[in-house]
Amino acid sequence: MRRTFIALAMVLASVSAGAQAISTPPNGDNQRSSVTQHIGLVKVTVDYNSPDVHGPDGADRRGKIWGTLVPYGAPDDPFGTCTECPWRAGANENTVFTVSHDVKVEGQPLPAGAYGLHMIPGQEDWTVVFSKNSASWGSYYYDAKEDALRVKVKPSKAEYNEWLTYEFIDRRPDKATVALKWEDLQVPLTITVDNATDLHLAAIRNDLRGAKGFSWNNWVTAAQYALQAKRPNDALEFADVAVNRQFVGQENFQTLNTLAAAQDAAGKTADAAATRERAINHRTAGPFEIHAYGRQLLNQGKKEDALRVWELNAKRNPNQWPVHVGLSRGYSAAGRYKDALKHAKLALAQAPDEVNKTALAAGIKKLEAGQDWN
Repeated sequence: MRRTFIALAMVLASVSAGAQAISTPPNGDNQRSSVTQHIGLVKVTVDYNSPDVHGPDGADRRGKIWGTLVPYGAPDDPFGTCTECPWRAGANENTVFTVSHDVKVEGQPLPAGAYGLHMIPGQEDWTVVFSKNSASWGSYYYDAKEDALRVKVKPSKAEYNEWLTYEFIDRRPDKATVALKWEDLQVPLTITVDNATDLHLAAIRNDLRGAKGFSWNNWVTAAQYALQAKRPNDALEFADVAVNRQFVGQENFQTLNTLAAAQDAAGKTADAAATRERAINHRTAGPFEIHAYGRQLLNQGKKEDALRVWELNAKRNPNQWPVHVGLSRGYSAAGRYKDALKHAKLALAQAPDEVNKTALAAGIKKLEAGQDWN
């Protein structure tokens, strides 16, 4: 009989160990939730179970969450192996914080990876713990030896949240702030990416090693990003390929103008001037391209150069839109309001849409009053 009981127990244990979870509701009806935010190329995700202020029995626990349901400090727990246990920062299984690249959290480095997210609440300060163990149930088996990082943060008052929620409350190109929000409290955590530009440039370079690198347009886009990011040497490298590399480069207004901008940014002023001359005199330079270049010069305060470009545009593309617009702006900047008014009226007759008509009408009023309309 004893052997039969042992054999049956072993069979039951075997069946239990091999059983697959079925689709029952989560324990305590604490629904699974997830929030993701990209910081440039960096992907940050928080996966968590979300309890509510009203308990499973409907009891209103408002005012009893912090310090009672979630105790202050890190008390010992009778279940599991943990002593000085932090809070699981959610319900049920570990709250998991995943980041695709190395980042800084509250100014401290955290490598790419998945972490069990725990918190030690306090009345003034909280400690946020990132554990290398992200696969446990709650904090019952938390071990401080597995900590990857601990940071201090300040909680603050927040709008009422019935459900525990993680929300990205601030988003910028190189950083974001995620906050745990529950009841009347929020706990913010700032994640920064110090090398966002380096990550983008590395990804761009990797893209250009493949099929995307056979298009001069992509090299122009890469150069323009590098210029925007104030990386003139990278911009110059990309722009040079767009013009000159065999089987890839193509000399046209766009590639030459981009190369000129990169040369300017790299301090090669004379080269930039020569390249721009090639650009505006190239056969691919149409009325819109030349007009846009004139606007660029005018915005830089180079009034005489802008007028010269717009006069060239009028000579090469007479009576085309937006040639008269450029002449009007150029003469206006030079204080030649009578000439500017003449070309503004000609431009108004050619205007292709209401937006341009409205802008020109406003410009005409200023010119008639003897004012610059730029």
